[in-house]
Amino acid sequence: MHTWFEVKVRYDKADENGLPTKVTEPYLVDALTFTEAEGRISKEMQPYISGDFSIAAIKKANIVELFDAFGGDRWFKCRVNFIVTDMEKGTEKKVANTMYVLAEDIADALANLQKGLQGTMSDYTITNIAETQILDVFPYIEAVPANLKPVEKPDLAYAVSADE
Repeated sequence: MHTWFEVKVRYDKADENGLPTKVTEPYLVDALTFTEAEGRISKEMQPYISGDFSIAAIKKANIVELFDAFGGDRWFKCRVNFIVTDMEKGTEKKVANTMYVLAEDIADALANLQKGLQGTMSDYTITNIAETQILDVFPYIEAVPANLKPVEKPDLAYAVSADE
């Protein structure tokens, strides 16, 4: 399960005239803690920013799913209500979820969201789609060190059980 943090980075960026201007830009980072999110964004931004930068804000983002496989250049925040049935009471209730979709525009975001939700067993309604200011997303990717190799599957014919 992912824990997403919205991190705002403040730094000097050259404007159209080449003059430095202070900007604050939001990014999404997959991390376990606020401290890890700060460390990861600092490491990720280092190659792209010349000079000093600071972390202006970090907040936990309540994101259930990210759909980025369909392409696009902007992130859209989507609110999706899933209809859940309480079998004991015989009632239905709506459970709101937030999902982010990478797309070109709102129509493309709707299409990409529907592609991502294909095969969903629950009924749902899409209640809102809005463009965000998020510039980039940094998912957690666990790198395997070069000196390690995958564990081979054990030969079960020679496996000894705990009972023996």
